[in-house]
Amino acid sequence: MKATQKEFAGLAQRAAREARVFFFCGPDESGAFDAATRIVAEHPDPGERIEMAGADLRRDPVRLADEARSTSLFGGTRHIWVRAQGDEAHDAVQILLESPVDGCPVVIVATGATDKSRTAKLLAARPDALVAMFYPPDLGAATGAVRTMANAAGLKMGSEIAERIARGAGLDTRIARSEVAKLALYLDASPETPRPVAVTDLEAVGAQTEDDDFAPLVDAVLSGRRQAIAPELRRMHELSINPVGLLLAIERRAAQLAGLAARMGDRRDVEGFLKAEAGARRVFWKDQPVLLVQLQIWRGRRLERLVARLIAMHQSLLTHSQDAERLLANELLTISRLAVPIQNTR
Repeated sequence: MKATQKEFAGLAQRAAREARVFFFCGPDESGAFDAATRIVAEHPDPGERIEMAGADLRRDPVRLADEARSTSLFGGTRHIWVRAQGDEAHDAVQILLESPVDGCPVVIVATGATDKSRTAKLLAARPDALVAMFYPPDLGAATGAVRTMANAAGLKMGSEIAERIARGAGLDTRIARSEVAKLALYLDASPETPRPVAVTDLEAVGAQTEDDDFAPLVDAVLSGRRQAIAPELRRMHELSINPVGLLLAIERRAAQLAGLAARMGDRRDVEGFLKAEAGARRVFWKDQPVLLVQLQIWRGRRLERLVARLIAMHQSLLTHSQDAERLLANELLTISRLAVPIQNTR
């Protein structure tokens, strides 16, 4: 089966019962992660989780099929959760599909992959598999998702507070969900005993987001303001800002640019487009000036190459954590040099 982002919610329950392999991809990693979590929750008996990395499966592709056929140490049910980059799990999935024995469910969250990737093509036409691709939510969709989470947790939450949580989480539903869970615990809320949420409650338990610290450097790099990068890198070092956290902030902005570029299409009036997006509450009005600059730089193939660079850098930071700050600084300088408005390039 192959589902669009909108179709997934209606298919999830049936797919969890009938499918064996699930492949969730697209530029919105948090959306793919949420979909994988939903499938596990809807499965009749998911049992123990076995986590595997795509890089490990690329080195040893037979391992996935072997693990899927084996049984739990205590004889119970289980499912396999794979975190992969792009098509890292392709060969492992191919071997798994050739296995004559039905095994436990396999859920794959593939950052940087699309529904046109080699792995997706292996699965899309099969009745025992599900492929779904997820795009970053706009502010309105993220706000709606927060309100849905809040209702399920027994929180009576207005749109203003939900939007504040969505923006504070950088439109990442995983972060937003943790904020909703903390609010429910703080207010002793549940579906049976719902509680209203006030701004003071959010301020009492809201996480201190690092995005405010990240924003100047993110904007300097993606806007090509090279003269501002050295001071920001010094500040990053002095404040001991987490390099992976900073890279995630850049990835979120790149995902936002990808979503905006897709909606804008071939239109030339970027400023008018952003005003309309802000009017529809899909863009925070204060972000319009910097997004105007960045959309004139990062579109089409250039934006695709940026996303690929960020994915490769993410993997490198995790592999070489001791040198993460130096590696990231060098990459940010390289990206800033590439940040030239498209109309000025030859």
